Amino acid sequence: MERKEFALGDIVQMKKQHPCGTNEMEIIRMGMDIRIKCVGCKHSILVPRLKFEKNMKKVLRSAESGEDGQAAE
Repeated sequence: MERKEFALGDIVQMKKQHPCGTNEMEIIRMGMDIRIKCVGCKHSILVPRLKFEKNMKKVLRSAESGEDGQAAE
């Protein structure tokens, strides 16, 4: 099985929805455990890495792509 690639700040799609109705989560902490924050209601959840990798479907937006697109002037 191939390891899934994800990074800090990425917006990922999960297999199951959060109770608020969205399945988009933002990665806000990485280590042995992954802390994710619901994009819809801003609720934070701490998930063991193996469980997170199993329940993650795909990366929707990568943090390194520069989401806001604004340069500091």
